Amino acid sequence: MSSSTPTLSRLLAETYQEPCLEEAPQGPQSSPGEIINWPMLKLAYRTDPDKIAALLPPGISPGYEPNVYVTLYNFPVHNEPEYGVVVNVAADYDGHEGEYTLCIGIDQEAAVFISQERWGQPKYPARIHYFRMMDHVEGRVVHQGHSFIEFRGDVVGTQAPPADADQNEWWIKCVRDVDLTPGQYDFPPHVVHVYSRYATAHLQKLEGEIILRPSDWDPIATLLPLREQVSAHLWTPTFLDRKITLAGELDGQKFTPYADTIGGSRWPGEMGAPRRSG
Repeated sequence: MSSSTPTLSRLLAETYQEPCLEEAPQGPQSSPGEIINWPMLKLAYRTDPDKIAALLPPGISPGYEPNVYVTLYNFPVHNEPEYGVVVNVAADYDGHEGEYTLCIGIDQEAAVFISQERWGQPKYPARIHYFRMMDHVEGRVVHQGHSFIEFRGDVVGTQAPPADADQNEWWIKCVRDVDLTPGQYDFPPHVVHVYSRYATAHLQKLEGEIILRPSDWDPIATLLPLREQVSAHLWTPTFLDRKITLAGELDGQKFTPYADTIGGSRWPGEMGAPRRSG
């Protein structure tokens, strides 16, 4: 039975239906050109429950609702801007509500391989376009020449921040054995538990459209089709805590069909590429 404590992503999605504040507080202030306080573009939509279940390795189960959470961000890494996208699905592990991370596309090559090696973080290079001009907000993610996630919308108001909340994310760290024996590993699959705790410094509601486009290399439109748009926010976080730990080992034989992925993501693949039809 999963913990009933909602994740931050679920709280933000549920906040979307709340009214905007009549007297909104001023947003975070920073020096001109400063990137520290960029808000994150937080998007949520519902998909088919069986689609999420098909992507989860045995040991990780579908979550409270069949929600997909997409985050676009600009945050300093190695003391320079990193534009990125994170695609998570609601998923529970070991009785805790959380999210299974399917992919993290970033525009810094330096952070890709070390993050995969140390934590199993499903990173790969991608181009992210994300900006706000006045009240208009746009985001777009491009990989292998295809734009596969887009958002265009406008700020319509400021909402009261939700309560401080925990966020549990599940990554997979494993190394298959060198002689290509199916189901054998030099380091067997383990769930990596990424625990974070956040407060919300500022929250603005957006009205706009999430667009998913077909892409063989980033098959979100086909594997997690959009059935209902749930929420869109500009979210400015306050980081309260973060811990990364090995949470437990998965059954290596049962994990075998999930071990071959597209690039550094956790999308199902074939020898690192998209699966061939037929």
